[in-house]
Amino acid sequence: MRRDAGTDALELAPLRGLRYATRDAGALIDSPAFNLALALAPPYDVVDAGSFLDMMRAEPHNAMRLTAPPVGVDAESASGLIPSALELTGPDRYQAAAHTLRNWIDNGVLVRDAAPVIYVYEQTSPTGERQRGLIGALRLPPPNGRAVRPHEDTAPGPVADRARLMATTRANLEPIFLLYQGGTGEARGAATLATEATADSGTTPLVDTVTSDGITHRLWAIDDPAVHADIAADLATRTALIADGHHRYAAYQRLRSERPGPGPWEHGLAMLVDSDSSPPRLGAIHRVVRDIDVHAAARRASKVAEVERLSEPVTGPGDVSAAMKRLRLEAGNGPALLLAGPGDDASYLLHRFTPEHLAAVAPNRSAEWRMLPTAALEHLLCPLWEVDNGRIDLVHDDPAEAVEAARPGIDTAVLAPELRIEDVYAVTARGELTPRKSTSFGPKPRTGLVMRHLE
Repeated sequence: MRRDAGTDALELAPLRGLRYATRDAGALIDSPAFNLALALAPPYDVVDAGSFLDMMRAEPHNAMRLTAPPVGVDAESASGLIPSALELTGPDRYQAAAHTLRNWIDNGVLVRDAAPVIYVYEQTSPTGERQRGLIGALRLPPPNGRAVRPHEDTAPGPVADRARLMATTRANLEPIFLLYQGGTGEARGAATLATEATADSGTTPLVDTVTSDGITHRLWAIDDPAVHADIAADLATRTALIADGHHRYAAYQRLRSERPGPGPWEHGLAMLVDSDSSPPRLGAIHRVVRDIDVHAAARRASKVAEVERLSEPVTGPGDVSAAMKRLRLEAGNGPALLLAGPGDDASYLLHRFTPEHLAAVAPNRSAEWRMLPTAALEHLLCPLWEVDNGRIDLVHDDPAEAVEAARPGIDTAVLAPELRIEDVYAVTARGELTPRKSTSFGPKPRTGLVMRHLE
């Protein structure tokens, strides 16, 4: 089902995915030691240089060589790990990624599937939590369209970086992560029914592997045009929320605007998950505020909120867990945050922000937006503490790690409660964006499972 470029409708088209050449993909990588699980990678923006080299040692064909080729890795450290060290030491990391991609295709490391399909992707955690979604080519709605809604703002630097990488490699190397509401019970739509039917069919998956984090990844292909049409008709009635990949989505839009007219840049690689059937894991993003101790931070915060000193300091994982339970309980009544100092320092609960101060937070925003804890943090507390982003480090998901990262007597860990998916949907439905770094959606798709080559 093809629509005009200006149509504001959700559409996920079939594609001939570019995948590692395991037996199911029609070829074999020459090395018998090739391990697909070790070739798959985390998102490009969460890996440092040390972790990059560790992944190369484990599997030289790791997808991170395509999505985040580093600058400044010398030939000696790369020797024996990288077939061509020049790909990492040359002046243009984007050309290095393109060169690696071409080599891998030419040498049969990556092959394209024979026919256009929509992929069903299932992730199962060691404790049994399961997420299923569809991977395909997202037809880009017009700028500022409503079919695909962001929930966070973007920064120009990462957008330019991703756009240049895609343009140079002529590829979408990792899917963005979208959520939509597919209905429950008898109201479940065709896209959800096709996802479940494929994964539960008992057919052998194209991929069945377990990565080092213990998550099992399985992949199937839907090749029936009739099912594709059913999926398209269902999705055309719905809208999607960007859970992860805002900068890549903005890069998709930039590249499409620079290349008007019919062509491959009208689409971008995406994974679409029905949050009704597969509720995502929605974590918080905590802060470590440098050069202000927890007592000073609490004193200044008392100007805009009630500050309650906890009876026990938050010093270990058990203490953090208990404090987070209290924080989540308070967050049901309005914005709430926890200030923690490592070691023997005290910890403070911030809640019951004064109505007049909350009303002054971004007055052009809705009341629901102003009730978000990160709105209070960004617009009330950071100005009081006289800190900017240069003095704030981010810690995804793990509050204990944030406490450990704070220096005793010098820094303050600011722990935030997780938002509910309903809150994010409600804010974005009004055309608003949550404050940056308010959410950490998961599990994110593993990079390298399916790529989209535009040649």
